[in-house]
Amino acid sequence: MLENIRIVLVNTSHTGNIGSTARAMKTMGLSNLYLVDPVTPPDGKSSALAAGAGDVLANAKIVSTLAEAVASCSLVVGTSARSRTLPWPMLEPRECGIKMVEEGQKEQVALVFGRENNGLSNEELQLCHFHVCIPANPEYSSLNLAAAVQTLCYEIRMGFLQQDAYPVVEQEYPLSADLERFYSHLEQTLTETGFIVQNHPGVVMTKLRRLVNRARPESQELNILRGILSAMDKKNNA
Repeated sequence: MLENIRIVLVNTSHTGNIGSTARAMKTMGLSNLYLVDPVTPPDGKSSALAAGAGDVLANAKIVSTLAEAVASCSLVVGTSARSRTLPWPMLEPRECGIKMVEEGQKEQVALVFGRENNGLSNEELQLCHFHVCIPANPEYSSLNLAAAVQTLCYEIRMGFLQQDAYPVVEQEYPLSADLERFYSHLEQTLTETGFIVQNHPGVVMTKLRRLVNRARPESQELNILRGILSAMDKKNNA
């Protein structure tokens, strides 16, 4: 099951952090590492800091965008501070570990970490169903990347060791790629109806993303919503 949990690093600038992340993952039994557009691919420094986790590093997948990294995932959680312009559904670290383990029993899930200097962009955070924040010392909350990865991988490990206490998730949730197609369809339909003004879109789609993520529709429910949009399209084009 732990193979279904992928750790995603976005635009990492220091190759040593990639190696330290691989080591942090392996100590907690995780092995599925994705690198989104790293400034420099893993190198000798990465290998040195990976120590005995060279296998995790060697099997890391490098992709161009976060959307590509999480396309086949049914759950995506992004690391973030709480102070955002538009609040998103939040998880505590312990909740995050449990949720990863629960949903990782059946589907691929992803935990996403941003850049060392400024984290994830708002656009990237909107690709996530939930955000997770590590409640560090407010007077000195600067965690380096590997420490943040280690902390949340530990919570996943604790969830894994206690997994017999959790029920098997029966719901089938849409993959990230399916949700993105839905959002594109929704925006197109709302633009055609005039609800969204193309030259002045505002934050309508951002708020609708938040609403849908909060509701967490199952695959069949998303298919119904797509069917409603298709019916509206036919009516508009009749």
